[in-house]
Amino acid sequence: MNIHSVRTSSSSSAYAPLAERGDKRAAILRAATNVFAARGFFNAQVADVARAAGVAAGTVYLYFRSKDDLLVSIFERTMREAIEDGRGCVAPLSDPIEQLRAVARVHLDRLGRDRSLAVVFQVELRQSTKFMERFSATLLREYLGIIRGIVVGGQLAGVFREDVNPTLAAKLIFGGLDEMATNWILSRRKYSLVGEADAIVDFFVAGLASYPNLPRRSGIAAKAGLPRRSGAAAEAGPSVRRKS
Repeated sequence: MNIHSVRTSSSSSAYAPLAERGDKRAAILRAATNVFAARGFFNAQVADVARAAGVAAGTVYLYFRSKDDLLVSIFERTMREAIEDGRGCVAPLSDPIEQLRAVARVHLDRLGRDRSLAVVFQVELRQSTKFMERFSATLLREYLGIIRGIVVGGQLAGVFREDVNPTLAAKLIFGGLDEMATNWILSRRKYSLVGEADAIVDFFVAGLASYPNLPRRSGIAAKAGLPRRSGAAAEAGPSVRRKS
């Protein structure tokens, strides 16, 4: 199974003229999202986007330099909205675990409500090194910074382990959300993407949790991310677990 088997439908409703519904730039971006998802970025033409937006092809170039610029603009708009929503959902909360849940839910809800955007964001943006470099630039770094800030806050509050690199933790949490979004696109099952948010956070929180009695780690075990065993558990070998 590949992404071509799950392209969004190119039905008349997907290609209905959009320009009359409001701002032309927004309408063109919406049309581009639908067209890129349905046809694939490399197979789509600016004329297809113009037709879907209900404007002349020349009108597209009044707002965007090229087809590449359309794709980059979709990414930048989506990331700016994600940053704004991420900060907004975290602000009223003080519990770092609940903050992570809020970010995860908002992240997956945005993509789960817009399958075309999910396909473009998860697949089309990543088929070129040029776009991947843009994807990893300042906006993504700023978004990761929100998650990193939550982790640091949790570490300072004693909720999360202090020995975890918060930047690495933020990337791993984002990666978990990112993979679940891609899996949702490719899956033949119909299920709520946002419904996966709590399970993802629970998994990472279990790894981040602060355990006062956990022995300090060093050497190879520390580099591997494994807790150092001591006493009878260490002498008994790997098959014996320490009792709490």
